[in-house]
Amino acid sequence: MIRYLIIDDEPLARDELSYLMQDEPDFECIGMASNAIEALSLINKLKPDLIFLDIQMPKITGLELAAMLDELHLPRIVFVTAYDEFAVKAFEEKAFDYILKPIAGARLQQTLTRLRQDCAPKAVNFDATEQLTVLPCYYQQTIRLIALNEVEYVLSDHCGIHVITACGQSHTQLTLKTLEQKTPLLRCHRQYLIAEHAIKEIQLHDNGNADIITPSGHKVPVSRRYLKGIKQHFGLQ
Repeated sequence: MIRYLIIDDEPLARDELSYLMQDEPDFECIGMASNAIEALSLINKLKPDLIFLDIQMPKITGLELAAMLDELHLPRIVFVTAYDEFAVKAFEEKAFDYILKPIAGARLQQTLTRLRQDCAPKAVNFDATEQLTVLPCYYQQTIRLIALNEVEYVLSDHCGIHVITACGQSHTQLTLKTLEQKTPLLRCHRQYLIAEHAIKEIQLHDNGNADIITPSGHKVPVSRRYLKGIKQHFGLQ
């Protein structure tokens, strides 16, 4: 999931961009700000992956705000403005992209495609005989080594591979295929692996699919293709 902020002093502009982004399930809006002071506080607190940043704002412009940000924790910056005269200056301030108002849907999609590619973790290859006992994961600016007995399930989406525990979510550079080969995690869906200890109950559906309920209350889908294997793992028909 790519977490983003919308920073613009015009309410209609914020609403328009929010509307255009509402059908992008792999992007999550975690806040909005109407000026640079509000924005700086939210950026430092929430540490977004991305900010959509208006350039012309009162008192402190978007360009000035970008210059204030910590380069070690710099989110991707997409400048949004009605004036193309700021383009060169915007890219001097480490802009990921630059979009003119009014925002065209096709132009926004070009930016989102590039963002997905830039955010997607690169796969890491391991020796085929090595079995994993911990999963190296990333959470914001921290590397975590998560023990397999803490993992409930693993999910793949457009942004990469997410490791879910009872306490939260991290992401890893390991692929689902690697995890399936090198851990006891069970395939239950094209996009999901489940830990045996996390299967509290299996809710069967009339269409041949099912849902697994984990001890922490998560619901994990089981597709018809993999349901038989899950049943056989527990000696069920």
